[in-house]
Amino acid sequence: MKQILIVEDDELLNKMLVYNLQSESYGIVSVETVKEAMEVLKSQPFDLVLLDINLPDGNGYELGAVDYITKPFSIHSLQRKVENVLRMMRHHVSMQDVFDDGRLFLNFAEQTAMLGGKPLTLSTLEFRMLNLFCQNRNRVLTRKQLLEKIWDCTENYVDEHTLTTTLSRIRGKIETNGTVYIKTVYGMGYKWTGGEPA
Repeated sequence: MKQILIVEDDELLNKMLVYNLQSESYGIVSVETVKEAMEVLKSQPFDLVLLDINLPDGNGYELGAVDYITKPFSIHSLQRKVENVLRMMRHHVSMQDVFDDGRLFLNFAEQTAMLGGKPLTLSTLEFRMLNLFCQNRNRVLTRKQLLEKIWDCTENYVDEHTLTTTLSRIRGKIETNGTVYIKTVYGMGYKWTGGEPA
């Protein structure tokens, strides 16, 4: 059984997290402060620590946070995030090789993808383009930069038409229900926004 430590000072949210994660068969210990967390961590090992960033006696980053989910979040999104992080740790996959916002999951190391918990088929070129966007989140990438850095599966140069077609295919696959991942910055290029509402 995987052991999870919850560090959350909002009592109601703390109890809700405990209840829902225990129902997924995780072993749970919950505390409300950094001090309590440090004491518990000395006494037993945990597979994962879920912690709030703003705690009454410290900052969550001080415990070495490597990933995050913004509030408010759905319990389903959190459960998927926990599941994915534990799976990555089991397979020794770097956090840099993965994008996961609770809706879209991309594992660039294994070239696997899911959308809303369902498998998503992407080509090698689509994975390369998405990986480039994720590595440059919130930075505008010009068409020239994309063309220079993306090669197809046979290492051939990608032309303007292929770039446009690939961008359109990616958007058609991941931008459903009004969610925008790739924003067009007119006259400049494209920017990965990480799943903002349209």
